[in-house]
Amino acid sequence: MSLLSALPATDSYRTTGKGALSSAFAVSELATATFGAVGQELARLTAALNLSSEMPAATVDHKLASLWYGFSFKPDGWEMPSLWDAVAGDYQTADGWIRLHTNLPRHRAAALKVLEVTADRTLVAQAVRTWAASELESAVVAQGGVAAAMRSRSDWLDHPQGRAISRDPLIGWHSPRQIKLRDRPEASATRPLAGLRVLDLTRVLAGPVSTRTLAGFGAEVLRVDPPGWDEPGVIPDISLGKSCAYLDLKSSVGLEKLQDLLSQADVFIHGYRPGALDGLGLTKAKRDELAPNRVEVTLDAYGWQGPWANRRGFDSLVQMSAGIADAGRDWAKADKPTPLPVQALDHATGYLMAAAALSAMAEAALGNPIMLGQLSLARTAELLAVLSKSETQESISGAMPADYDTNPEASGWGPGHRLKPALSVGAAKMVWDRPASKLGTSPPAWPSLNG
Repeated sequence: MSLLSALPATDSYRTTGKGALSSAFAVSELATATFGAVGQELARLTAALNLSSEMPAATVDHKLASLWYGFSFKPDGWEMPSLWDAVAGDYQTADGWIRLHTNLPRHRAAALKVLEVTADRTLVAQAVRTWAASELESAVVAQGGVAAAMRSRSDWLDHPQGRAISRDPLIGWHSPRQIKLRDRPEASATRPLAGLRVLDLTRVLAGPVSTRTLAGFGAEVLRVDPPGWDEPGVIPDISLGKSCAYLDLKSSVGLEKLQDLLSQADVFIHGYRPGALDGLGLTKAKRDELAPNRVEVTLDAYGWQGPWANRRGFDSLVQMSAGIADAGRDWAKADKPTPLPVQALDHATGYLMAAAALSAMAEAALGNPIMLGQLSLARTAELLAVLSKSETQESISGAMPADYDTNPEASGWGPGHRLKPALSVGAAKMVWDRPASKLGTSPPAWPSLNG
């Protein structure tokens, strides 16, 4: 089988543009390579489906790829909501640094309970200074919160979870099975994913990036969230091209509806930690029963084996754990954690998830067995750590007016402009059929089957 397992060779796609984001790590090179992985696998799928007389060529704009690793949407006359809660951030401990991630109310409550303070940043900082970093990290996690002590690269590589991650493949493939792809007569060389139904059960940020990418080539993406869920500083960026519905999966009616949606999906992308789907009754056996011909790709934060496999995490936390923020501090000659200039672990993992889904589809189209794909932010961090930086003196500091599409986008929050796409594959250009919309604004149904 030829399922994607590593970054593609640079000669498998053409690059334009130049420059680099300022970082101790090869962030721009990672951006271009992961877009290139999507391009390579979409080209393979296009050829396998006989949508083109020859293998189409993929082209990645290096600068735009770097910019898409940040925010892709620029509001016109209004401001995007803040990305971070008032308490979230890096704090000095008695022996180092720790990052508290408190964007979700339950995570904020857990951290404040451990620290025995109210949601006042000064009080939080004072309380944190009385703790050792690793002890506070453990206490917050035990309380149901999320936090990460800053470790050096060597400390992480010696850590039991760091050692476990080093044994993980970039994309883990398991549970081989034979599937038959559903016919999609609307698919073409210009819209190779037209009619493809992608069920999206992911949150900030990697999973939504993967499904946004598939939507750009014509896929019909349905994102499902719990009633009332929101990610204010993120959704305008990543709901592009999607239908967004609310479903209460704790109710029998909601769970039954989800099973119905899954039974009609071609691709299932989710971000549940190991065993979490089983808790909903959606065991692998049940998913195989409901959707035997699905392609499935998933991710977690800290990998799929080792003592932290079930630990909740986010890009900024994994950067602290895996030594990236500490290496950045040394590189910047700073006195505090220095993260990547963008949430590169999220974005890279998202594009690799999209590429993995396309890779599985290409194999299925060729009559080969496929497998379920697993990725993690922590394993992507290891990829970034060993990636070489290119020699360039030109810095990418932000988007210029010429980097945005001239056509306005009527998002659910107000008008704005979206970055120009960074990838094309032969005749296929990235175009989104729907503007970014607020969560819960669509019914929990496949649009093509809903009248």
